[in-house]
Amino acid sequence: MIIGIGVDIVEVSRIKNAVLRWEESFLRKIFTDREVNYSKARKFCYQHLAGRFAAKEAVLKAIGDFSIRRMEWHNIEVLNDSFGKPVIHLSGEAKAVKEKKKISDIIISISHTRSYAVANALLIKDDK
Repeated sequence: MIIGIGVDIVEVSRIKNAVLRWEESFLRKIFTDREVNYSKARKFCYQHLAGRFAAKEAVLKAIGDFSIRRMEWHNIEVLNDSFGKPVIHLSGEAKAVKEKKKISDIIISISHTRSYAVANALLIKDDK
């Protein structure tokens, strides 16, 4: 059963400007090392960072309650499986919320163009 849905769109230039302005402090605040390494290894680094940013926002919107105020950006990590499909890994407060709400899966979709990145998140709860 779907218990939450979230979507976010971000301008790639917004993320690029933040990285250029605040450099590593911005990257460390928002992204995990694995997310940064993945994105930096891509030809269009800022599009991938923007996609991960949008995915994190989409997950927060799907959760949609006051518990998101206690989460840190690092608590939501956007990686890729062996087929390239984006997957969400939760830690800290985000993982606690997942367990409390009995979320069994988070389905994420990310797309980007030269100018925009968009992500959609679905929170799934087993009917058991």
